[in-house]
Amino acid sequence: MSSVPTNLQYTKEHEWVSQEAASGVVRIGITDFAQSALGDIVYVQLPSIGDALVAGKVCGEVESTKSVSEIYSPVSGTVQAINENLISSPEDLNSDPYGKGWMVEISLSGMPADLLSAAEYAELTA
Repeated sequence: MSSVPTNLQYTKEHEWVSQEAASGVVRIGITDFAQSALGDIVYVQLPSIGDALVAGKVCGEVESTKSVSEIYSPVSGTVQAINENLISSPEDLNSDPYGKGWMVEISLSGMPADLLSAAEYAELTA
């Protein structure tokens, strides 16, 4: 059973969103369910700082020993930071997907209405 932190929001494509209170900046990553399905992650491609992202559009890629999967931005906005540690330590996505495995910080221009609560995401992945 995958762990689903209750303080995050989720997408049906298995990304998570963490919003810092009133800052307008969110941190995104892939869920425990996604990393488990992918297997051992060996490479991560992230967007560049300053890139404009659109909710639902591809913003990166994760390569595992099983497959290559696209990462979809759950929100629209501008990339403020990327987790550069993932370039040298992509396995952090496996070991700590909600902590050290965060991928991108985005300054919001829009928050989609279709994000899932932890309970809804847990039901989706049950």
